[in-house]
Amino acid sequence: MSLDNNPLINPPQHKHDTPSFTDIKLEHFMPAFDYAIDLAKKELTAIEKNPDKADFDNTILAMENCSELLDSISSIYFNLTGAESDNDFKELAQEISPKLSEFGNSIHLNEQLFERVKEVYNNRDSGQLTDEQKRLVSEEYKSFIRGGITLNDEDKEKFKKISEELSKLSPQFSQNTLNATNAFSYHTENEDEIVGLPQMAINMASNLAKENGQTKGWTFNLQMPSYIPVVTYGSCRSLRERMTRARSQLSASGTYDNRENVKRIATLRYNKARLLGFKDHADYILQNRMAGSTKNVMSFIENLYTVYHKAAQKELEEIKTIARKDGIEDIKPWDIAYYSEKLKKEKFDFDQEELRPYFKVENVIEGVFKVAHLMYGITFEENNDIPVYHKEVRIFEVYDINGSYLALLYIDLHPRETKKGGAWMTQWRSQGLYNGKIGRPLVSIVCNLTPSTAGKPSLLSYNEVNTLFHEFGHALHGIFSNVTYRSLSGTNVYWDFVELPSQIMENWIGEKEALDLFAVHHKTGEKLPNELITKIKKTSAFNAGLTGLRQISLSLLDMAWHSGDPSTITDVIEFENQALAKTQLLKKIDGDNISCSFSHIFSGGYSAGYYSYKWAEVLDADAFELFKEKGVFNKETAQSFRDTILSKGNTEPPMDIYVKFRGKQPDPDAPLRREQLI
Repeated sequence: MSLDNNPLINPPQHKHDTPSFTDIKLEHFMPAFDYAIDLAKKELTAIEKNPDKADFDNTILAMENCSELLDSISSIYFNLTGAESDNDFKELAQEISPKLSEFGNSIHLNEQLFERVKEVYNNRDSGQLTDEQKRLVSEEYKSFIRGGITLNDEDKEKFKKISEELSKLSPQFSQNTLNATNAFSYHTENEDEIVGLPQMAINMASNLAKENGQTKGWTFNLQMPSYIPVVTYGSCRSLRERMTRARSQLSASGTYDNRENVKRIATLRYNKARLLGFKDHADYILQNRMAGSTKNVMSFIENLYTVYHKAAQKELEEIKTIARKDGIEDIKPWDIAYYSEKLKKEKFDFDQEELRPYFKVENVIEGVFKVAHLMYGITFEENNDIPVYHKEVRIFEVYDINGSYLALLYIDLHPRETKKGGAWMTQWRSQGLYNGKIGRPLVSIVCNLTPSTAGKPSLLSYNEVNTLFHEFGHALHGIFSNVTYRSLSGTNVYWDFVELPSQIMENWIGEKEALDLFAVHHKTGEKLPNELITKIKKTSAFNAGLTGLRQISLSLLDMAWHSGDPSTITDVIEFENQALAKTQLLKKIDGDNISCSFSHIFSGGYSAGYYSYKWAEVLDADAFELFKEKGVFNKETAQSFRDTILSKGNTEPPMDIYVKFRGKQPDPDAPLRREQLI
């Protein structure tokens, strides 16, 4: 196959230089990767052998630019792996990931390159460089240190082998989780099993049955739009149990068992950290985070645990009381969401399904755009001429208040078997320097929200609206990026800072001023009644203890895997049981397991970092208090948030950035005030 005709290397020209998805095929990737890696290595050799004295342009900038093509191809492959790929496509990662690992090692274990980087680093304060250039130099120097450059030759070989094996295990973990999710479905023709389910969930189950070749009945799967209504509203306890067990035992046995992968990933990470002179993987990770150390993270978690555990115990007793009215004395995990919803109905006369008719997906998208327009003055124009990777994907051009082009936004909202679970923001191209010019980003939001069914539009739950606003916050972080160098741009920030822009956006859907912009009944056009908005506010802190304790338990599990030597762990499930013992309010069901499908920490970049969600809650709750004080659509406050946080990427330390916006350090009690726990 001619490289000249490879659309990954010589893409057909589209507006904004977007990927040519309609032309890209599986067989294009390996030749493109090989070519791009070879090209980048030649450029690195030229840097290494440059006879001129090392300086910012001929060393740091040259290294930043050498992998432009490779970065582009990698973004396309790995983004498609998550959003639209079959098993053949995913299997290619077993070839691609080791090649990328070897390429990374060829940079960061190269003594000659490091000597040039070190020379620039040692002279970074000579007055020749801007603050952003100094930051890039420091980050590049740090990447060599953390990448093993100080190791002896024998340890460098060990480091390479560990990196290569890890590069294969992470995509294998992810593939197993998706395959296990897709492998489960449950079909019933018994009407008793669907009692209590919202009509939309019944319609979805009927649709899924037909798609699977069933002429009648209902089919359920483990994708969230199918799973959540069953465990929240389904009166049939046995169905709730069936679904809960399937979800909680995902990839913990059978064909797609991840137990050995989990142990091996954790052990390799530990060995790698030890080679580099760190106590363990958490020590290695956290020295490059706002939290700074395992001690600080554990202290942060323990302080929250004290509050959440006490509140959760009280909330659970209320749930047990209402379950006893149905004759259930021994409450189980599959009862919690169901009786929580009953309790909410009893206490507040509120069922979140009442909101769904007001959240037609198209209106919610328009609503998040209106919120962004009122805050920042930006506008969104749909473009139907740019190639997409799936027919459901929509594309919007984003324009600034002065009419200048800012970014392209891809939106892909509904589940399918070729998409992994969850929701995320990613980028096909980051903002920054390309071919000597500052390029604007190609940003993407990918979710698994309630799809439309025959005769029914996609109507979202309140939690799904929350998810969309969350991911849109990440998207704004990419869209507004205004730096020079792409490795410092947008969301390329410390992991415990990256959730601030996303989590703060969730606050707006609790405000009447925002809901009035888009929450209208899909049939009548009536605005969401004030009565329901009041109920949203009254229930905003409902079960905050249980929800918070759940996040604390996941953070503790993450730290258990990564702060210590995991090589002695023989039984994944027993190890997890011990790690979570203090957070368990109910007896754990035999075989239940989180680790084997905990994609955030084993394939998603959150290892020793799941605490970041709670850490960022401190930042977002504290920051939103300023918006509440000044007005949620106050343009000066929004502009300040854009200028000091959303546009800066990793050009400054994150706490410095935050203090510039807020005028002070964040108040650690802010989220607890919001949750009405203090």
